[in-house]
Amino acid sequence: MAAYKPVVVQAFPKLGERITQDTVYWRGYKTPVQIKEFGAVNKIDFSPVPPYNYAVTASSRIHIYGRYSQEPIKTFSRFKDAAYCATYRDDGNLLVAGSEEGSIRLFDISGRAPLRQFDGHTKAVHVVGFLSDKYRIFSGGDDYSSNLWDIPSATEIVSYSEHTDYVRCGCASKVNADVFITGSYDHTVKLFDARTKSSVMTIEHGQPVESVLLFPSGGLLVSAGGRYVKVWDVLKGGQLLVSLKNHHKTVTCLCLNSSGQRLLSGSLDRHVKIYSTTSYKVVHSFNYATSILSLALSPEDETIVVGMTNGVLNVKHRKPEERKEKSQKKRQPAYRTYVKGRTYMPKQEDFCVSKPVKRVLRKYDKLLKSFQSSKALDAVLEPPIRLYTPEVTVAVMQELHRRGTLRSALAGRDEKQINLLLTFVARRVIEPRFTPVLVTVADMITDIYQPVVGQSAIVDRQFLRLQEAIGKEIDYQEELLEVLGMMDTLFATFTKKRATHLEENKSNGLTETIETNTNN
Repeated sequence: MAAYKPVVVQAFPKLGERITQDTVYWRGYKTPVQIKEFGAVNKIDFSPVPPYNYAVTASSRIHIYGRYSQEPIKTFSRFKDAAYCATYRDDGNLLVAGSEEGSIRLFDISGRAPLRQFDGHTKAVHVVGFLSDKYRIFSGGDDYSSNLWDIPSATEIVSYSEHTDYVRCGCASKVNADVFITGSYDHTVKLFDARTKSSVMTIEHGQPVESVLLFPSGGLLVSAGGRYVKVWDVLKGGQLLVSLKNHHKTVTCLCLNSSGQRLLSGSLDRHVKIYSTTSYKVVHSFNYATSILSLALSPEDETIVVGMTNGVLNVKHRKPEERKEKSQKKRQPAYRTYVKGRTYMPKQEDFCVSKPVKRVLRKYDKLLKSFQSSKALDAVLEPPIRLYTPEVTVAVMQELHRRGTLRSALAGRDEKQINLLLTFVARRVIEPRFTPVLVTVADMITDIYQPVVGQSAIVDRQFLRLQEAIGKEIDYQEELLEVLGMMDTLFATFTKKRATHLEENKSNGLTETIETNTNN
């Protein structure tokens, strides 16, 4: 009896991932550190001065973390209810935060009790920040108002009530000390100047605005809301430059890297997308465990911190650059050491001993060897093989078809197994490398289970998906054939013109020869 030959899995070329400078740069972070907070993390803000500590706002506390610490080095907990949007001043000495009860508190980093308390909002304050002159604070609340406060006197300077819904985000200009911007759930972004009594610009985002960001130059504004990230030119009166739709769920936070050449956006779809600010194309992305609420990047991009809805703080630190030290290489054996004896030819009196090679069979090969066709098919429909190495599943199906046992292996299955088979076929039948085998499998499944159509809604749905996938592929092939016909016509016309040109040259030469002979 001949030895069993394992199933030959055809190898297909794989398209390698494109490695760019951005890929190398953003992959240069260590394994993340997970820190559990008391509630959803609504704001992360890095101190602009060394040692670049960062403030995390979650629940009714504000925790200050050191750059590499996993425990808070300071805590501000003088809040009756939830705290919001703890933000550093440019000198890193003061911290301002809003609260659920509507008051704004100003803290000194070296102390614990608030230095100032600003009361004027009637509902929760979700947005606070310093103007670039360091002596004024802007705020936005759920009472639809945007206020400006004076720090030394702890009084309200001006209040704007132009929004018609909750004000949930804002930022201040670093170029002009009188300009700040707020975004609201009324789908608008408004630009205010402290020297005027009303907003100087209104931008319609089209979705409830979750985050706004102003470029350091003050000329470009980024707004995030819904699934969209939009870039506006402030100097041209709020003209829309680009609208990005790379997330699948609501975008909740925005951030710029230290050079301003990369824009980061976090979303409820658990992804952080990184865009180039020149082409606005995604150059890299990070995937996280749960929905993202807040995002911050430290100066020089050394640390990236992400806050999530489940209260987990994800901290990634950049790997230190490896110093290449010149080490003396050990002397390696000569080349002849490795090739010694390879060219030796056995003589007649030599006794040759062959080393037996033990062949390890995979599970599906063992089942095929014992002629258990149905179980072999089940083995290659398990998720690790079906999802990551579909070529193995198709190779076993092809082997069963060669043996003539594919129909019996497909028959006698319950609703769950039929659903699994049809899902695989509908997904992979349009791939050219699998089409010849899977078309045969689809025909057999249709013939075997045609009598039970209508008895299961799940199976019926999968048959419709298979029909839709094949129909789309047929339409696509027809369009390709039409294009191919057009190209053939163009090539034929081009070839005909060249041939006509050559014939004219030949006829001209023949005429000249005849005329020469006549003259002679």
